[in-house]
Amino acid sequence: MKLIVGLGNPGPKYIMTRHNAGFIMVDLLAAAANASWESGQSKFNGDIAKGDVLGQACVFLKPMTYMNLSGRSVGAVQRFFKIAPEDTVVCFDDVDLPAGKVKAREGGGHGGHNGVRSIIDETGNANFHRMKLGVGRPADGRDTADWVLGVMSEAELKALREGMRNEVELRLKQIFEKQK
Repeated sequence: MKLIVGLGNPGPKYIMTRHNAGFIMVDLLAAAANASWESGQSKFNGDIAKGDVLGQACVFLKPMTYMNLSGRSVGAVQRFFKIAPEDTVVCFDDVDLPAGKVKAREGGGHGGHNGVRSIIDETGNANFHRMKLGVGRPADGRDTADWVLGVMSEAELKALREGMRNEVELRLKQIFEKQK
């Protein structure tokens, strides 16, 4: 079984923000797998769904702990379903990538992302797959925190829903085939 995590912040205030690109991507992947979300999973501190992606049984997770505590939820789901870090894919926003770009990486550090840092700290393992979703940096000199907590434009949302989703699915296929 695989675990596909989308990082973000819960609540209506954050729904379409750049920082919730991971939530949005996992929603798209779960919808394509005809998976239904089970909200309020207190033992997981997050919302989960189950479905198949590219022939692989998957658990989808949206931690409801806020970004900086995402590791609590990821660790609980990994332990409950006995999913290894190597079978975990984490989707999250990345300001160092241009908007609309996707970069996949296996293992490594947190790169300054507090959600990824929390996962590494809570699970004691950095050997999970990262799916970095480019949100770019503000061109107008705005503070980065204000930028990622800002609402995405229609063009950014369209890029996420179409091109970036296709790229993520291609990267997932490569990860799953490599693990066979």
